[in-house]
Amino acid sequence: MEELRILAINPGSTSTKIAVFSGANPVFVRTIAHSAEELSKFDKITDQYAFRKEIIYKQLEEAGIEMDSIRAVVGRGGLTKPIPSGVYEVNEIMKQDMVNSPMGEHASNLGGFIADDIAKSLPNARAFIADPVVVDELEPHARVSGHPEFQRKSIFHALNQKATARQHAKSIMRKYEDLNLIVVHLGGGISVGAHKKGMVVDVNQALDGEGPFSPERSGTLPAADLVRACFSGKFTQKELLQMIKGKGGMTAFLGTNNAYDVEKRAEAGDENAKFILEAMGYQVAKIIGAMSTVLKGDVDGILITGGIAHSKWFVNQVIERVYKIAPVHVYPGEDEMRALAMNGLMVLRGEVEVKEYR
Repeated sequence: MEELRILAINPGSTSTKIAVFSGANPVFVRTIAHSAEELSKFDKITDQYAFRKEIIYKQLEEAGIEMDSIRAVVGRGGLTKPIPSGVYEVNEIMKQDMVNSPMGEHASNLGGFIADDIAKSLPNARAFIADPVVVDELEPHARVSGHPEFQRKSIFHALNQKATARQHAKSIMRKYEDLNLIVVHLGGGISVGAHKKGMVVDVNQALDGEGPFSPERSGTLPAADLVRACFSGKFTQKELLQMIKGKGGMTAFLGTNNAYDVEKRAEAGDENAKFILEAMGYQVAKIIGAMSTVLKGDVDGILITGGIAHSKWFVNQVIERVYKIAPVHVYPGEDEMRALAMNGLMVLRGEVEVKEYR
């Protein structure tokens, strides 16, 4: 029997990743880089839609991909309204929210648009998004901040966290929905989620304001000092926002967001680089401890994933502080294209129910 084919599309700020899977096997994977000059022509990210779509079609045509064989097109979900995790069929309401996003602009908003357009051009294909960054399964207590003017939000690496949790459950022959897990994504941003029986009931808002500092984000900052900085006259709003996301964290301390380079500097005797890496590991471990209390100490495993998980030295900085909480399992890297494709495959095989975006 011919394997079901899925096209995965992941638009990023400076690239578009595409992959075609035959069943669980990738048959074509490509990362298309976009120069600053190319993207500067567009006022809004959603204006890039036709430009990116045409490049995708060209790459698939050059690779000789038989488009009519594709049964699902899965786009990276963008900043839609907060929704529970799962696979959602692209509809008009979703597309409207991706144009006028309630959570802000991001290149991933294009994923659903392009997926829907390609699927409509094919004889037997459907368009989906899966586990976008705005997945929201927080318990009521987790939403409460220290003031009614502010509510905690769920924005995190949902796609990779969920895929890693399912991969781990399968490896131990258990169901994800039967486990309590703490999943740690270590990348340009860092998110740590408490997964309770298949639901992420608490997680730091990893996009721009909570949790450990990361290679380019400042994480939780002293609130009063931040307010004083806002009114000091020394910084513009743009500069302050860049301090929080983009030019914060390791970048602010060491001038780079490359954790591998910082580790090499530490190995070469740079004591400040070593200290900052240790401090980042300390903060990651501290929030893992906090998430263990969310699960009331009933933790089946701690899963560490993301690009920085390739660093055994850094991961050990975390493990030595948390190993007594639960067994630690390391899944280095992130394979978002496979995660998108596998969500599409589960739909085609009838293993998951497609959700409606409202």
